[in-house]
Amino acid sequence: MTLTDKEEAELLMLLTLESASKLWSPHPENKPQQWAYSLDESGGVDEIFYGGSAGGGKTDLALGLSITKHKRSLILRRESTQLRGIIERSRDIIGDNGRFNEVLGIWRNLPNGQVIELGGCKELSDRRKYQGRPHDLIVFDEASEFLEQQVTFIAGWARTEDPNQHVLVLLVGNPPTSAEGQWIIKRYAPWLDEHHPNPAKPGEIRWFAMIDGIETEMVSGEVIEHKGERIKPKSRTFIPAKVDDNPYYRDTNYKATLQALPEPLRSQMLNGDFTAGTEDDPWQVIPTEWVRAAQRRWKAQATISRQDAIGADIARGGKDKTVIAKRYGHYIAELIKHPGNSTPNGPATAALIMTELRSPLCVNVDVIGVGAAVYDALAANDIPGLRGVNFAEKSTAVDKSGRLGFINLRAEAYWTLREVLDPASGLDVALPPDTELLGDLCAPKWSLTVRGVQVESKEDIHKRLGRSTDCGDAVALAFMNPLPQPFWGAASAGTERSV
Repeated sequence: MTLTDKEEAELLMLLTLESASKLWSPHPENKPQQWAYSLDESGGVDEIFYGGSAGGGKTDLALGLSITKHKRSLILRRESTQLRGIIERSRDIIGDNGRFNEVLGIWRNLPNGQVIELGGCKELSDRRKYQGRPHDLIVFDEASEFLEQQVTFIAGWARTEDPNQHVLVLLVGNPPTSAEGQWIIKRYAPWLDEHHPNPAKPGEIRWFAMIDGIETEMVSGEVIEHKGERIKPKSRTFIPAKVDDNPYYRDTNYKATLQALPEPLRSQMLNGDFTAGTEDDPWQVIPTEWVRAAQRRWKAQATISRQDAIGADIARGGKDKTVIAKRYGHYIAELIKHPGNSTPNGPATAALIMTELRSPLCVNVDVIGVGAAVYDALAANDIPGLRGVNFAEKSTAVDKSGRLGFINLRAEAYWTLREVLDPASGLDVALPPDTELLGDLCAPKWSLTVRGVQVESKEDIHKRLGRSTDCGDAVALAFMNPLPQPFWGAASAGTERSV
């Protein structure tokens, strides 16, 4: 009997799957692992975040998919030295059924011709090492340790020429242990952000599309028309997994080890708690818990007084955003965000700011770069209380104690925000529960120099994290409204400060 080309292809696929399944298959008792595996097998999702707790079988899932379901796979850790555990486990699974090049970090000669590459991406610039190299499976192991820009850039090269091959981006890991990893909560907000207005269930598929430079959740995966462009939304989901789901660890002392960890690490690693506190850098300007406390106090329909100030951080191009923060007393309303391409010039951006004005006492506008044109356009409209703020300019203010000065206005603005958010201030500042704002306010670090407090510049933060602190800068600007010094107590009376 002669087989048709289609029948030959189907038979070859069945033989391939049978051969690969002899090397690895999901554990029959690990339901989350089976769930993620079946989603890839059916081609039902473009991106999966798997894990949350430690010991849920994350490494096995990544290796298993690369061996049994994909032709060209890339498995990444933030640092290549962290790959040792993955390499050792891959040798356990593959054994003599392939050859591993220790120097290049590549598995070849697997039964069905699969290629599995293992690599690191320590610096932001390292992401370009993987530019233009197609992989039908890209895995970010311990995903929250990566920078968001590393993940989005490298994931953009996930593709294949085989129409029958499913393409998947797989993120595996635990809750972030530092403020720098908070981006993952924003990316998977329907599942992880407790303030999300439309929460998603574990494994539920949601669709997202980039609209005018801002990732937007869509109602379905149907192609949409936007400004003459056809855009196909991409799907993603989150599948939680815990040590109790993994039979290999469930009956060992590993769970007891996790239970013995100090908080908040215990809640993060044992329970996959994304709301547990993160470990702050000792030189972080604003402690993470202070920001979280302010966000817990926020209510969307809060009773607010007159509009005291507006802070506007102006986009400087690229992926930056123009962000407008409106302050009512110690309450910041929901941030207004506009992608950089929608604020092409001074008058257009000034018009967006003017629509938010409600007779504020002051309007603080970032005038560095393109912000100068925005300031000029607002000044031409006789906006009361208008103030152009160049964060690089010298500051003559001192801190609440009266002992510390500031190198520039940026240091003054962020230190002011630190002081008003300090629980000891009793001001009960309320900030919108915006994960991007949380990340921005917790990103800057400080140092003490002979000239006073120095806060990390926006440019240096961008180099370190791959993004700008647009939301944080807008809120800092909104709190630069001069108030009498006695507000801070008698110890520093006689001058003026920003609040």
